[in-house]
Amino acid sequence: MFNLANILTSANLMSGIFSILFAVSGNLELAVFAIFAGAIFDFLDGFAARLLKTSGELGKQLDSLADMVTFGVAPGILMMVVLTIDFINFQVTEVEVQQSFANWMNSLVNLKNDLSFLPFAGLIIPFFSIFRLAKFNLDTRQTTSFIGLPTPANTLFFTTFPLVLIYGDVSASPFSQFMFNPYVILSLIVVMSLLMVSEIPLFSLKVKNLKWKDNQIRFPFLLISLAIICVFWLWSIALIVILYLIMSFIENTFIKKKENNEI
Repeated sequence: MFNLANILTSANLMSGIFSILFAVSGNLELAVFAIFAGAIFDFLDGFAARLLKTSGELGKQLDSLADMVTFGVAPGILMMVVLTIDFINFQVTEVEVQQSFANWMNSLVNLKNDLSFLPFAGLIIPFFSIFRLAKFNLDTRQTTSFIGLPTPANTLFFTTFPLVLIYGDVSASPFSQFMFNPYVILSLIVVMSLLMVSEIPLFSLKVKNLKWKDNQIRFPFLLISLAIICVFWLWSIALIVILYLIMSFIENTFIKKKENNEI
């Protein structure tokens, strides 16, 4: 039970819990970094399980439970907090985030007339995440690729918003101002959540060998992602997730279709 892989899975779970605590306390920076830590532990637990040959049904269930917290509840709470912020001046400090969320919670508890229901949109993410994770556990088609957007990819997409708030100047970019429109964020939450439970085939990033034939989509994806990081920096995570969706479409529409025709 308490093997290395399961301990790493538990570390993933704890990272998600810390992310939630940091988010509601107004520290969006640490909330995001806790999610990043969870993603690292999520990668390492699978690697350790394969290396030590300790994969099993218990580990699979533990992994889903941990992912539900780190890649389901945590990003939902994070976006809920983001949607309570007043973006008029786009100048956000930890104290302002604390005050915004506290004011919203006070309106919620006391059922005040000025209560905004928009922040509840963040809970759409965990709502769909639980179905995504349950579907993944039962779907035998997802052994070497994915059907629907994985929860970690969806979570990484939404970590972009607090990162831009923390390290960027939203007011200096019309694109950033547009992206931080609350209704644009709401639309993105709905679309990305639906993608998690969709039947869209997506390629896996696991590289089994270095042959071009087996990595026709992975190698270009990695190179373009590197270029996106260099050019767009703060928005790069969200853009790479979009690139992942686009290149999956290209693979399924052209590359696999060509391979099937050659058989």
